[in-house]
Amino acid sequence: MTRDIVIDQKWVPSACTLPTAEQPLRLAEFDALFAEAVRAVRREERERLRLELVPAPEHAARAAGLTVRENGCCSFFTFTLTVADGGLTLDVRVPPEHVEVLDALQARAETARESNRTGAPAGVRRPA
Repeated sequence: MTRDIVIDQKWVPSACTLPTAEQPLRLAEFDALFAEAVRAVRREERERLRLELVPAPEHAARAAGLTVRENGCCSFFTFTLTVADGGLTLDVRVPPEHVEVLDALQARAETARESNRTGAPAGVRRPA
């Protein structure tokens, strides 16, 4: 069974050169990475988001591949993948004019992480 992926316009800025037909697939890749690998989401600065990932080689490789491809269509992103002190982090920076995109990225990461933690489908929260 497939699930429709809704693309929020804040997520896809006009500067994006990824063909429209490929955008839902890329979004699904980000959602999967967020759900499976993100342990914490922190907004370090207005223009910088930090994602703490589960420190595993497969998550580092997946994040690296995805961010390289994303930078190819949305070159305003600066991604920094860091392996240090037994941890794995992905920092995402944007220029001031693209903060809305970072806001949307943060919201998706938090939603996917939470849905994985609770076992609920993305966007569905279980009662406490």
